[in-house]
Amino acid sequence: MSKNKGHSSKRADHSKTKAQKRESRSKSLKGNTKAIIDTGLKTTLQDPKVEDPEKEYVLDPKPPPLTLAQKLGLFEPPPPLLSSDEWEKVKQRSILQGDSMQPCPICKEEFELRPQVLLSCSHVFHRACLQAFEKFTNKKTCPLCRRNQYQTRVIHDGARLFKTKCATRIQAYWRGHVVRKWYQDLRRTVPPTDAKLRRKFFEEKFTEISHRILCSYNTDIEELFSEIDHCLAINRSILQQLEDRCSHELTEEDWEKIQIQALHRETYECPICLTPLPGSGDSHQDASGMRCSQTSRETVLLSCSHVFHHTCLLALEEFSLGDCSPFHACPLCRSCYQKKILGY
Repeated sequence: MSKNKGHSSKRADHSKTKAQKRESRSKSLKGNTKAIIDTGLKTTLQDPKVEDPEKEYVLDPKPPPLTLAQKLGLFEPPPPLLSSDEWEKVKQRSILQGDSMQPCPICKEEFELRPQVLLSCSHVFHRACLQAFEKFTNKKTCPLCRRNQYQTRVIHDGARLFKTKCATRIQAYWRGHVVRKWYQDLRRTVPPTDAKLRRKFFEEKFTEISHRILCSYNTDIEELFSEIDHCLAINRSILQQLEDRCSHELTEEDWEKIQIQALHRETYECPICLTPLPGSGDSHQDASGMRCSQTSRETVLLSCSHVFHHTCLLALEEFSLGDCSPFHACPLCRSCYQKKILGY
């Protein structure tokens, strides 16, 4: 009985301890919980220990252990590690040689963004290429100058040059695109100087404008024909008025007034051939006292009071193919005229 009581008391104590532990855990969780507000924005983890991807570093910061032959003096020990100033001099010598601008001497490919190493002898290789060369030759010698026990440093000169080249190429392509677009817009707006190209340019323009008008305008054939008939009627009425005005015969009194206006103009030369008119001050008398003119051409007076040689005016009327009588225009005032031949 005593044993059973002891077991039951142990079980009760164990259950009490479990309940106490649960309560303490719940209290600790309640104390550590914090209200979180979901703003919908992605939270970025800020790692203060992010290393610079273009940082340069030495691959073997510690010298290799001496071999037994080197300890006994049979072989020379490896040279001491280069300082930062010495590495800077080695890098400047490599830059002057232009090693990063040339392909890798092992694989003959550009460095681009692949890891790149600088040796203490100022030669530059791909890191993977140098590791493969060391594994193949089973010794640590420079592939170019055969220097033993070199030191290696990771650099990023080739990657920077490749990024600059890519940026330059992108800018060149973009500038070319902008210039080509500008040139296409210029060709669409400015006509060329060559006659054939200029004709083709205006043909394309007229075709484009016509197509645009046809697409934007719903043509009613009957309305179009009625509008054409109306325009033709208006033109016929205007031409009829012009013909009536030009076909109106002038009287002798009208011609006298027009001749007086012509005399007031004091015209002594024909405006077409620029030679003196008969009756002007350029005529003279010969030895027999007969009055002769420098020209035997007749003079014609127009209803606009301008005076010409008759032959000159006839030649001009024949030359004006677009005009037809009685719609000839005066060479000076461009008005329709009636003419009268004057006798001197």
